[in-house]
Amino acid sequence: MAAYRSSTCNAMAAAALLATLAACATAPEAPTVRIMPGPGKSFEAFQYDQAGCRSYASDQVRGQAEASNQRALGTTALTTVGGAAIGALLGSVGGHVGAGAAIGAGAGVGAGALFGASSNANEQATIQHRYDNAFAQCMYSRGHLVPGFAPQTGYAPQAGYAPAPAARAAGPDPMVRATQSELIRLGYMQGPPDGLMGAETRGAIVQYEQYQGLPADGVPSQSLLARLQATPR
Repeated sequence: MAAYRSSTCNAMAAAALLATLAACATAPEAPTVRIMPGPGKSFEAFQYDQAGCRSYASDQVRGQAEASNQRALGTTALTTVGGAAIGALLGSVGGHVGAGAAIGAGAGVGAGALFGASSNANEQATIQHRYDNAFAQCMYSRGHLVPGFAPQTGYAPQAGYAPAPAARAAGPDPMVRATQSELIRLGYMQGPPDGLMGAETRGAIVQYEQYQGLPADGVPSQSLLARLQATPR
C-alpha cells in the first residue's frame, strides 16, 4: 500500500511539473495590435518601420518571461517543501511519517504547479500588453495609424538644427553622426550612421524624446547627445 501511494504521488508530481513547464511564459514573437501604414507611407517604408519597432518592443520586455518562469518554479518548490512538512506531521500521528511526507509533497507540487501555471498565464498577458504598447507607440511616432489615435498630420516646421550650405557641402556633420550612432545603439534607428540630417534621423529623435518625456522637436544638439549617451540600452 505504501509503495502504491508513493508511485501515485510520484506520478502526480511528474504531471504537475509537466503542467508548470507547459505553461511557461515566453517572449512575445509578434504584436497583437493592428497597425496600418500612415498617410503617404509606402508599404516598403511600413515594413522597415515595423521591423525597427518590433526590435524596440522586444528590448522593452527583454528578460521578463524568464523572470516569470523563475518565480513559478520557486513557488512550486516552496509548496512541495511545505506540503512534505505538513504531510509528515500528519503522518506521524498515525505512525507513517514517510508516506505522509510523500503524499504531502505530491499535493504540494500539484498546488504549486496549478498556482504557477495560473500566474504565468497572467504574466504572459501582461508581457504581451507591454510589448504591444511599445510597438504601437513606436509605429505611431513614425507616422503610422494606430487604433484609437488620430493620424498624425506631420511635424510642424520649427526653428532647429539645419546645416549651413557650407557645412552641407563639406560633408557629414560629426554631431549628427554621433547622435545617429546612439539612436542606433538604443534601437531607434537601423543602418550605419551617415552624419546627414534627414527625415529618418529627425523621426528617431522625436521618438526618443517622446519616450523620455522631453519636448519632441527632432533637433540634434549637444545636450541631446549627452542624454543619449547616458541612456542605458
